[in-house]
Amino acid sequence: MGESVVAATTGKGLRAKLTTEERYVPVHVRRNLYVSSLTLITLGTLLFTSLALQVVDNVGIVGADRSTEVWFVSIRTPFWTTFNDVLAVMFGPISLPIVVLVVTVLWIVFSKHAWRPLVLAGAMTLGVLLVEVLTRVVQRHRPPIDLMLFGKDTTFSFPSGHVAGTADFFLLVAYLLISRNPTRGRTAAGIIVSVTVISSQVLSRLYLGYHWLSDTIASLCLAMVILGLVMAIDTRRTVRTPGEKVTGELSKVQTEARRTRIIGAIRSAEFAAS
Repeated sequence: MGESVVAATTGKGLRAKLTTEERYVPVHVRRNLYVSSLTLITLGTLLFTSLALQVVDNVGIVGADRSTEVWFVSIRTPFWTTFNDVLAVMFGPISLPIVVLVVTVLWIVFSKHAWRPLVLAGAMTLGVLLVEVLTRVVQRHRPPIDLMLFGKDTTFSFPSGHVAGTADFFLLVAYLLISRNPTRGRTAAGIIVSVTVISSQVLSRLYLGYHWLSDTIASLCLAMVILGLVMAIDTRRTVRTPGEKVTGELSKVQTEARRTRIIGAIRSAEFAAS
């Protein structure tokens, strides 16, 4: 008897955790989300492919790679070397996965629904797999070992795993958090934080001598693709327009004050349009 009660309670709790809140938005908002996601995927893919071809053929941006390397070597100082060493550790292949794991677990535990943290975990995993595969396909060598300031690294460099991981994490977290209750202030804050952290990681990899400029740009292109995919999947699963019904055992309408504000905004927009 007691075991059946526990099992039923556990099953009910798991079902509630896996239930996804679906939110109502004006038709043009959902359309813009799909357009934005398609633009990110298309542009990111085309730019990455172009960079990869230039690197393989040793043309185009490769010239800028070498001049950028010379410039970063010329501005090295003890302070900036230490500062960038810290960044390399913070967003490295050991620290960043731990951060992602902790954020995902805490988000699942303390949120009512697990959709967003699970999407974050899945997208981060996809990003890692893409980098691992593409570095082996392109097989580009890193800058000279004697220019590396934080230990020897003989793995392939295109694209940069540090930059890709950092860009994926901050862009995805910003989107998944802000999309549920977007305001100008939150959007601006998300953009500022993401751009600042990602830019610092790009500069760090170039300064420390582990990547070429095109490696880091290619990683940003991959992050665009990952973000676009997440936007498309999340929009398909969680976004509804007025008149559409929310159905399914694992679906529910977005509740609480956020839903009230969103519905009010929809009605105001419809009234203005009429």
